[in-house]
Formats: sequence, C-alpha cells, structure tokens
Amino acid sequence: MTIEELYRLSRRAAAVGCIVSLALAIAKVIGGLYGHSIALVSDSVHSFGDSVVSLVVFIALRLSEVPADKEHPYGHTRGEAVIGSNIALLLVASAIAVIWESLATLATPSPQPELYTLVIAVASIVLKEAVFRYNAAVADKTGSMSLKATAWEHRMDVLSSLAVLIGLVLVMLGGPAWHAADHWAAVFVGLCIGWTGGRLFWSGLQELLDRQAEPEVLETVRNEAKTVPGVQEIEKLLARKSGMEYLVDIHVEVNPLLSVREGHAIAHAVKDRIISRMPTVKDVLVHIEPGNVPASS
Repeated sequence: MTIEELYRLSRRAAAVGCIVSLALAIAKVIGGLYGHSIALVSDSVHSFGDSVVSLVVFIALRLSEVPADKEHPYGHTRGEAVIGSNIALLLVASAIAVIWESLATLATPSPQPELYTLVIAVASIVLKEAVFRYNAAVADKTGSMSLKATAWEHRMDVLSSLAVLIGLVLVMLGGPAWHAADHWAAVFVGLCIGWTGGRLFWSGLQELLDRQAEPEVLETVRNEAKTVPGVQEIEKLLARKSGMEYLVDIHVEVNPLLSVREGHAIAHAVKDRIISRMPTVKDVLVHIEPGNVPASS
C-alpha cells in the first residue's frame, strides 16, 4: 500500500470519527439540557472535543501531504503535532470548567432526568465503541499514531458515557435523594476529558522534541539496511516521527577500501531499500563509515 493510500485511509477514518462525535455531542447537549442531566451536558463537551480532535487529525493529514517548499524543506508534517497540542490544552481547560460546575452545583436539587437521556447514553456507548474499533484497526494498518490516539479518545468517551448511564440509572431509581449521582458522573467525565487532553498534549510535545521512534520501527529499518550488499554493520540509527511519517538518519559501515563512488552507490541503495519497503519513511540520510577490511582483500 502506497503512502498516498495510507493517508487516504486515515483521513476517511478521521472523518467518520468527526461526524459521529459531532452528532452525538449535539444530541447530548440538547438531551442533557431538556432532560435535566448535567452529566450528559458535560459528556457533550467530551464528544465535541473528540469531533474537534478528529477534525484536526483530518486537516493535519491533508497538511502533511503538502509538498516541501523553500521555506519548509522538510515538509509540513509537524502541523499535526502543533495543532493537536493546542487543542489538547483547550480540552484540559474544558475539563476544569466541567469539574468546577459539577461540584459547585452539587448541593443544588435538580429535576428528575427524562427517560430519553438513557437512550442517548446507550447510543453513545454503542456508536463510540464501533468508531473506536474502526479507527484502531485503520491505525494499526497505516501506522498513524495520531489516529491511534484519536481512537483511544473515542474509547475514553465510551467510559465517560458509561459513567453517565450509571449516574442516570441511580438518580432514576433512587429519586431526588440520589441527585448527586448525576453530578459525580459529570465529575468523572471531567476527569476523562482532562486525562485525554493531557495525554494528547504529552504525545504532541514528544513529537515536537524529536523523540526517538518506536523500537519496532528502528528494528525494521536496521534489518532492511543490513540486507543491502556491501553493508557490514549499522553504527548509528536515529529516527524521528513527523506526522504519519518518519525521518531517518543512519550510519552504515562499509569496506574502507571502496572508492567514493562505490560507497555513494551503497548509500543510495540503503536509502532506496528502506523507503521502498517502509512507506511511512519520508526520507533517509545515509552516512558512510569505514568498517573492516574483508580478509580476501
């Protein structure tokens, strides 16, 4: 599968997540306001956040495909991390607001929630679990860390909707004496939103700080490079993630008696081999190091 196809598949998954999350967010905020459930209204913030995150991922995937130019010789793949980090901070701020409002109104009696709020909560659990499984499957296939993170945001929404459902059931069964259950469910939702925002911010920050790529990616790059004729050993290997793609720096050892032309040819072969076998590798910088003189020489 080409990198273009991987991007297209990831964008489709992000679009599905955005549409479903937005629809649920609207249903939750309307149902919560008219159905007298502060937990459901709070959960709508989570769903709105998920829709925004999915939209950001979709835009970032589009941006990542914009060709490099004079001002951006490495391309535009970092846009995803920059935008995502800012959205993450907004989610954390939303979480604080949700928790504050839930605790501030804890002692205030509220009308009994309507029965249809249960239907909305159940629908959210079912739909968000389906979106989670779809996004996670596509993320595994494409290697998109942003899409994988987005998938887990949907799973967090499943947990928060489950908390809302439990809170609503307790209020409906226990009557006015149990009205606080709806507020504590909202607090749990706020904690979920805060956890989601914090994790997204940390992930984006690590990418912006050029954190070393995952061990399995490094191992695959190493193995592909060692299959190239003339490569004796891998002296150093660095790889940093940028969007869905990777930028690789690799130092390979070759016969020190080879000519510059021969060493250059091996370097090109290493680069071509890695890029052809790993569609998510955007570029490879190969440095030739002197290795051992073969015994036959």
